[in-house]
Amino acid sequence: MRILLLAACACACILTACGSSRTRDNISTSTSSSGRTLLHPFRSTPDPVANQPQLGVNSYLWRATLDTLNFMPLASADPVGGVVISDWYAAPDKPDEHMKLTVYILDRRLRADAVRVAVFRQVRGNNGWADAMTNPDTGIKLENAILARARELRLASTQ
Repeated sequence: MRILLLAACACACILTACGSSRTRDNISTSTSSSGRTLLHPFRSTPDPVANQPQLGVNSYLWRATLDTLNFMPLASADPVGGVVISDWYAAPDKPDEHMKLTVYILDRRLRADAVRVAVFRQVRGNNGWADAMTNPDTGIKLENAILARARELRLASTQ
């Protein structure tokens, strides 16, 4: 009796799996003559934002990071992963030292703990460039500048 019950369940599962080849993606793209999709019957036009790449991080923090670091050359910027890496930058008044920054955006929400800045500094000596200590407040000041700019961008967009 158990074998018969197991065989019936297996047949039901196989028949259910073979019954339809339409997936959720196929259903969401099928439209009626009015342009409404089957999953969104009240939307008469396709969503233009749905086909565009989305940021993986908070857009205000991303824009604020780029605005804050606009004086430095960027080596890499990954909007999905939320990492911005600058190239080495030497201030005009201090040609014997240069800095490099890595900014990590850690959240999709605009929060104080959603951004981290790592600062790297090198000084030129007799043997070339050598790593040097950085002031721990430098990273914190940059984080605060990014957060302040993100707040400005958010307020500007809501008005």
